[in-house]
Amino acid sequence: MNDNDKKVEELFAAGIHLGHKSNRVHPKTNKYIYSFENGVSIIDLTKTANYLEKAKKFVSELGTNGKVLLVVCTKKIASSLTKELCEKNNLPFINTKWPAGLLTNFEMIIKNVKKLNSMKEEKEKGEWSKFVKHEQVKLDKDLNKLEKFYGGIANLKKLPDALFIIDIKKEKNSVKESGEMKIVTVAVTDTNANPDPINYPIPGNDDSLTSIEYFLKEIIEAYASSYLKGQEAKAKETSKNKS
Repeated sequence: MNDNDKKVEELFAAGIHLGHKSNRVHPKTNKYIYSFENGVSIIDLTKTANYLEKAKKFVSELGTNGKVLLVVCTKKIASSLTKELCEKNNLPFINTKWPAGLLTNFEMIIKNVKKLNSMKEEKEKGEWSKFVKHEQVKLDKDLNKLEKFYGGIANLKKLPDALFIIDIKKEKNSVKESGEMKIVTVAVTDTNANPDPINYPIPGNDDSLTSIEYFLKEIIEAYASSYLKGQEAKAKETSKNKS
């Protein structure tokens, strides 16, 4: 069994071949469909394997060069998983709701991020103790709200260089904004949405947790390991130039 066959087996085991019912299939996805079984589109996993490899190569180069990849997955079933994997690998992420204007009105969004960081710092330093109980409760509520929407991008200092998106139909606003700002997109593209706006589409199921987890781990790991190697190489070069 060659590497490609092994990859197809992995994809199959994760349920990535299961697309949408024929009446919900977007015509632009026909090129990714292997067949229809009981009215359900079956994705050609040999194509998925190839597109996934291209996407991983791109994000690896991104990581090596120290570029920023923003992960977007707001599906409830994968919200906590997205947070866990991104925090573990120090990647910025959106896992609850796309903040309108994140890319097209970045400076405005960053004001909210700065407010979040400022409030966290004040709380940690004990500066809230000067307020009465009900005022502290209100501050906590405000902080939790900011954390919910902006916690994943608390360390984002500039526009991301690329986005990795799960479910381009659900995340249509992030697709639209990245297109307007000419930011590269990598995305899992199920059979119910037009994949054409995506730079690096990966045909696959974007609804099941096993499928989403598989794609998140593959892309995040490819990026994070290359980023680490890139930073180590950069540190060695700096050290060499100093000596």
